[in-house]
Amino acid sequence: MAGEEKARSMKERAKGKAKEAMGRATGNERMTAEGRADQMKGDARQAKEKTKDVFKD
Repeated sequence: MAGEEKARSMKERAKGKAKEAMGRATGNERMTAEGRADQMKGDARQAKEKTKDVFKD
């Protein structure tokens, strides 16, 4: 399950980067903000998984 969560976090981060880039290219501030939010969700999920790995050992 941890592998699935890590993959999900990477997917969210990639989606966020793409959304942010598209928002910047089109001048759409809302899309840019949504992209940043998606990236932060992915970062938080990844941090959670890293913390779980530390306490697992």
